[in-house]
Amino acid sequence: MSRYYITVLFIALLVTLTACLTPYQQPGNQVTPTEPPATETPTPTTVWFPPTATYTPLPTSTLPITPTLDIKPGHGKLLFTDEFSNTSDWELGSFQDGIIAHGNDELSLVVKKDRGYLSSIRQDTVLDNFYAEITSGPRICRGMDEYGFIFRVSTSNDFYRFSLTCDGHTRVDRFLNGQASSPQPLTISGAIPPGAPSESRLAIWAYGSEMRFFANDEYLFTVNDPTLSKGSIGVFARANGEDDVAISFSELAVYESIQ
Repeated sequence: MSRYYITVLFIALLVTLTACLTPYQQPGNQVTPTEPPATETPTPTTVWFPPTATYTPLPTSTLPITPTLDIKPGHGKLLFTDEFSNTSDWELGSFQDGIIAHGNDELSLVVKKDRGYLSSIRQDTVLDNFYAEITSGPRICRGMDEYGFIFRVSTSNDFYRFSLTCDGHTRVDRFLNGQASSPQPLTISGAIPPGAPSESRLAIWAYGSEMRFFANDEYLFTVNDPTLSKGSIGVFARANGEDDVAISFSELAVYESIQ
């Protein structure tokens, strides 16, 4: 083979080998792509002390203050006291419905009859305008059994009656020609201790047609009634059922009333 053909063949083989080789890169020139960091899922933050709504004060009322009506009874000089030691001052004895008797500085009314009624009027005592206090003490008493003060008694059929019940109610009745009406209907009062034994200090202020009523130094109500203007005073007890009722009265004091 001639040198010419050997040379051509060598060049052709060199070209073929060169085409088959992968170009060589220096290690320092390699570029490694950087992957972005993984995105973390945010964790909700616990709010231990959540904010509260801003406090807004309520508007202050500018309404005028109305003064409390002074209903305390005004009274003048002391007319008399009664410790229930004189047996001639009150009606006493045994009656169809029970017994009225003097005790230890007290007057006792014991109702023995079913739905019975007893009253005792103070003798030779006529009052028009007055302020009176008396202590009442239920000894045997329950439910709607009644006791209290009678005043402006002109006859046995004409008078006012200030009643307390043994379950803590009170009212004022008017008897005229034996017919009863209630200028102050039955109402409950926290001033009256229910049941027995108990004790209440009753008071009446009467001036003309105006009458104010109190129990244990607490005002109850006012009644305006011009029907009866004067008369005697007394006490009573009434059974509302079949059981006995026993009420005692003591420490009566009567004053002039003033406006």
